[in-house]
Amino acid sequence: MKLLLHTCCAPCSIQCIETLRGEGIEPTLFWYNPNIHPFTEYKMRKETLIDYAKQINASLIVRDEYGLRPFIEAVHADVENRCQVCYEMRLETAAAAAAEQGYDGFCTTLLISPYQNHELLCAVGEQMAERYGVSFVYRDFRPYFREGQNQARALGLYRQKYCGCIFSEEDRYCK
Repeated sequence: MKLLLHTCCAPCSIQCIETLRGEGIEPTLFWYNPNIHPFTEYKMRKETLIDYAKQINASLIVRDEYGLRPFIEAVHADVENRCQVCYEMRLETAAAAAAEQGYDGFCTTLLISPYQNHELLCAVGEQMAERYGVSFVYRDFRPYFREGQNQARALGLYRQKYCGCIFSEEDRYCK
């Protein structure tokens, strides 16, 4: 299976990649995350992923579009329900890229996080798969979250403290 793996960051990718490789699937990593702010955070996550992909000999496609304005414009009317819009932005781009480049399907490392809305993420993935005529390859990677984070720590990878958007940063530090 030719799989495009939307990748939010290196730490979340570790166990997703290992699990897929264990199944005989060699994913191509796909970076597209216009939700990540501020720019310094975006740059650090992207550069960490680029370095990690080289370390593990993984193919990586970088769609380098820092998207502060488009992201804010997309979510400003309903900040409390921003995750759906965010999932749609990222998974639609991943599904479109998968279809354009001849992949059988796409998946996302967001499926490893116990902090994401798993059901909503899957629903958006299925919607985008149908829209673009590629499969949404579902895996529940959540049982491997802590192990992946421990591996990231051991490897000295940059590990972020919030999901990515400026609103999740606010939630993290104001609670």
